[in-house]
Amino acid sequence: MARIADDELERLKSEISLERIVRARGIELRKHGADLIGLCPFHDDHEPSLVITPQKNLWHCLGACQTGGSVIDWTMKTQGVSFRHAVELLRADFFPLAASSSRVVKVATVPILSAPVSVDMEDRELFGRVVDYYHQTLKASPEALGYLERRGIKSAEAIDRFKLGFANRTLGLRLPAKNRKEGEELRTRLGKLGIIREETGHEHFNGSLVIPIVDAAGEVVEMYGRKITPNLRPGTPLHLYLPGPHRGVWNLDALRESKEIILCEALIDALTFWCAGIRNVTTSYGVGGFTNEHLEAFKSYGTEHVLIAYDRDEAGDRAADALGKQLLATGIAVSRIEFPKGMDANEYALKVQPASRSLSVLVRAATWIGAAPRAAQVMDIVADPKAEAAKERVTPPPELTLPLAADPSPVETNGEDIVLRYGDRRYRVRGLAKNTSFDSLRVNVLVTRDELPDKFFIDTFDLYSARQRAMFEKQAASDIGMNEDVLHRELGQLLRALEQMQEEQIKRVLEPKEKPAASMPEAEQSSAMALLRDPNLVQRILADFAACGVVGEETNKLMGYVAAVSRKLEQPLAIVVQSSSAAGKSALMEAVLALMPEEERVQYSAMTGQSLFYMGETDLKHKILAIAEEEGAERASYALKLLQSEGRLTIASTGKDPHSGKLVTHEYHVEGPVMIFLTTTAIEIDEELLNRCIVLTVDEDREQTRAIHRLQRESQTLEGLLARRDADRIRALHRNAQRLLQPILVANPYARELTFIDGTTRTRRDHMKYLTLIRTIALLHQHQRERKTIDHNGEHIDYIEVTPSDIDLANSLAHEVLGRSLDELPPQTRRLLTLVDQMVTAECERLGIDRSEYHFTRRHAREVTHWGETQLRIHLDRLVALEYLLVHRGGRGQSFVYELLYNAAADRRPSVLADATTTETSRGTEGEFAGGTRPQRGAVAPTSRSTSRGRKPSRDAASSDITAPTLQNAHLERPTKTKSYRLRRGNGRDHASI
Repeated sequence: MARIADDELERLKSEISLERIVRARGIELRKHGADLIGLCPFHDDHEPSLVITPQKNLWHCLGACQTGGSVIDWTMKTQGVSFRHAVELLRADFFPLAASSSRVVKVATVPILSAPVSVDMEDRELFGRVVDYYHQTLKASPEALGYLERRGIKSAEAIDRFKLGFANRTLGLRLPAKNRKEGEELRTRLGKLGIIREETGHEHFNGSLVIPIVDAAGEVVEMYGRKITPNLRPGTPLHLYLPGPHRGVWNLDALRESKEIILCEALIDALTFWCAGIRNVTTSYGVGGFTNEHLEAFKSYGTEHVLIAYDRDEAGDRAADALGKQLLATGIAVSRIEFPKGMDANEYALKVQPASRSLSVLVRAATWIGAAPRAAQVMDIVADPKAEAAKERVTPPPELTLPLAADPSPVETNGEDIVLRYGDRRYRVRGLAKNTSFDSLRVNVLVTRDELPDKFFIDTFDLYSARQRAMFEKQAASDIGMNEDVLHRELGQLLRALEQMQEEQIKRVLEPKEKPAASMPEAEQSSAMALLRDPNLVQRILADFAACGVVGEETNKLMGYVAAVSRKLEQPLAIVVQSSSAAGKSALMEAVLALMPEEERVQYSAMTGQSLFYMGETDLKHKILAIAEEEGAERASYALKLLQSEGRLTIASTGKDPHSGKLVTHEYHVEGPVMIFLTTTAIEIDEELLNRCIVLTVDEDREQTRAIHRLQRESQTLEGLLARRDADRIRALHRNAQRLLQPILVANPYARELTFIDGTTRTRRDHMKYLTLIRTIALLHQHQRERKTIDHNGEHIDYIEVTPSDIDLANSLAHEVLGRSLDELPPQTRRLLTLVDQMVTAECERLGIDRSEYHFTRRHAREVTHWGETQLRIHLDRLVALEYLLVHRGGRGQSFVYELLYNAAADRRPSVLADATTTETSRGTEGEFAGGTRPQRGAVAPTSRSTSRGRKPSRDAASSDITAPTLQNAHLERPTKTKSYRLRRGNGRDHASI
C-alpha cells in the first residue's frame, strides 16, 4: 500500500477536533484554565486525570496511563487498531467534513466504525453493498481514476453503468474488530463469498480495479480485479476473480439488442470498445475463459454473428481458432478482428487515435471465418460425390450492420433550441425556424458528450450539402473523440428528424391563421344582444366612446365605428385619419379598434412592398387591416389600393420546384375583402389611395385641447381610475356585440330615389362610399330590422332592408366626411385658411380698412396661430399655389407679405348630396333621405376685389346655376372662383397681382 503523505497526517492531526471525538464517547469535560479535564477511559479513574489541550489538539493522562498524543493516538488506543488502520478510519470518516472547514462540525453524527455491511444481510445483499462501497471508493480515488484514464477508459457513463470500483483495503478497516462477535461473523461470511481471504483476513481484491459481473436479474455473480499498483512483488497476480468457477456474462444488454456481438479476451478490452461507441460487446474470462454460460446466452438471445477480438499473440490466436470452430458447430457465424501482431484491443486503441475510428475500421475489416451450412446445404454435400468441391462452398460474409450509434432519444425543445440525444452524445440545433422552404436546411449544430463536458464541436452548415456534412463529421469526430461512422449515422437520423419538423413548420405557416373566437357565456351574450337592440344604439356608441376616454370627435368616432362594421360587407369602407403630429389620430384609431374583436383585426406598424401578397390566403378576409402610419405602408400602397378596389390580391412569383429543382412560377392569392384603417401626418398622400378612402380629420381647436387636458387630469383621480375598469367592461361588451353581427344581405329599397353630384369622375367612387355607408348602418342595426327571406333560383336568401333613419344618419355623416374628401385643400391647410381669415377680419375691423388693403407677414401669422415655422410655411405655400393668398414682395431687405383673397362669409361648406324633389312615396318622404347640393370642387374660390374699389366679380354668386338646397341637410352655396388683374408700380418694376 502506498505511503501516507506527511502533509496529510498533519491535516488529520490539526483539522479533526480531538475535543469533539472525546465528547462523542460520552466523556464529560470541564474547563480548567486553558485546558479541559475529564475522567480517563483507559483506567479506573475517580479523579479527573485526562487533560485535553484544544489549542494544540493533544491529550494526556496524568494518572495511571501516563500516556497521550494526537487524535491518531487516541483512535489507536480507543479502537485497539494499528497506526495505519487509525489513519484510514479518520480519513474515511472525518476528512470529507474537514476538507471544507478548519474544524469538524458534526463529529458526533459520524460513527467511528461505519461498516457498509452488517450480519443481518443476505449474501446477495452483501455482494451488492460491497460493490457499491468499492464503486464509491473509486470515485473518490485519484489513483484509481488516473489508472482508468491511462487505459483510455474516460467515460463517466461506463463507470456508473458497470459499477466499476476500487479496493483499497478500507473495507476491512471499516469492519468491526475480529475479536468481537459481530466482526468475526462478518469476516467469516465475506471469506466464504471470496471478498476476504480466509487464511489471512485481507481483502481479496486489495489494490485492484474491481469490475462486477451481474446476471439477468441484476445480482452480482462474479467479480474481476486488476492490480493498478506498479512495482509489485514478483509473482503477484495482476488479474483476479472470485474463487470457484466463472459465472455470468458481462454486458447482457448487448446480446438483447444486437444479433452481432464482439467477443473480447478481457474486460478492459471490452470496456475499450464500449467507450469508443461500439456497445455490442462482451468478454470471456481470459483465453480459456469462454464458458458454457456464454454459449447458452448466445443461443438464448439469438446471436447470429460473433466477431472474436482476442489478443493478437500466440495464445490469443490458438484460443480464437478453437472458439471459432466451437461457435460454427452451433450455427453461429464467426469473424476474427485482427489487431497488429502482439497487440490487444486496449493497446491498439491507445496507440491509434481516435479510438472510435481506429476500432471501427478494424471491426469492418474483420476476417470472415465462415458460417455453419444450412440443413439443405448439408444434404447436398452428402449427396455430392465430389466431397472436396462441396466443402469449398462456404457462405459469403454478411454485410456488417454493426449498431455503432445509439438509438435517438425523443426530440426535446427549449424555445428555439432542438435537442436530440444518441447515447452520451447530445446534439443541439438552432435556426430551424429560418428555413421556410424545402430547398435548404441550414442550421447551427452543437455536439457534445456527457462524459467529456469540456469538449464540443459547433458549426453552421446546410444539412442538404453532402460536402458540408462530411466536413462536420470529420472535425466533430476529432474534437469530441468519436467514431466518424457513428457521427455519420447519427447526423443522417438528425437530418430526417429535422426534415419532418421543417415540413410541419412550413405547413403551419401556410395554414390560415384564424384566431379562435372568444367563447361567450350566456350572460355576456344577452348583454351584447341588448346593446344591438337598443333603439338609441348610436347614442350608446358615442356615450361608450366617452366612457372609454375619447372626448369630442363625435363624427369621427361614429364614422370609424361604422366603417369597422363594414368589414362584413363584400365592399368595405376604408378610413384615413389625417392630422398633425400629437393631435390624437392614433388614439382615435386605437379607440375604435379596441371595440372590435381581437380575432377580426390585424395591426402592423409598417409593411414592405410585397408583404401583403405573401400572407395566408384567408388571413385578411372580412377583417380590419390597421396600419399605424401611412408612411409605414408607403411601399405597400399599390397592394392596398388593389385590395380595396378589387377585394383580392394575386401575384406570380418564381421559385424552385421542391422535387425537380427547376424554376417554376408559383401563384399566391390573398382573399379579401378587408377594411383598411390608416393614420398619417403627411400633407401629400397618394391620390389613388386617397380617393378610395374616407378622410377623417382630428379636431385641433384649442377647446378640444382643453377638453383633453381636463380628461387627462380626471383620469388620475380615484374616480378616473375606477372608470378605467368600467372602460374594460365596455370594450368587452362591444367586442361581443360585434361577434353577434352576421354578414347578411342588405337591400336598399330607396336607392333609386337617392341623388348624388356627378360633376367629376371622382364622385363615381364617392357615390359608392355613400351607398356602402347606408348599408353598413343598416347592417349595424340588423337585430332591430325584420329579417326577410326570398327564393331565388331555388335558393333561400335571407336579407334585411334599409330604413329612412339609416339614410338620415348616413346623410349627416356624408355631409361631413365625404365633403372633406372632395375639398381641394387638405384638412390642416383648410384649418390654417380659417385661422388666417379670422385674423384678417379682426384686424380689418380694428383698423377700419378694406380686406384687400391688409397685408401680413409669415411671422405675424405664426404669432397669431402658434403654428411651427415648417408647418406654417408648407400650408401657406399651398394656399398661395391655389390662389387663396397673394404674395407681395416688400422693399429691399423686407420680407414677403401676404394678401388674403378668400372671404369665409361668402363660402359655403361642401356637400356631395344633390338636390331631390320631395315627394311622398309608400316608403316615406324622399326629402328625408336625399341631401343638398355640392359643387364640383371642394373649398370656395376667392371672391373678386371689393366692389367699393370698382371691381366686380366676373360672375355674381346669386347668378349661380346651382340650385339652392331645400332639404333639412341644406348647405351654403359657394361662388365660382374669379380672377382680377391690376398693375402696381414699386421699386422700378411692374407687378401683376391676381
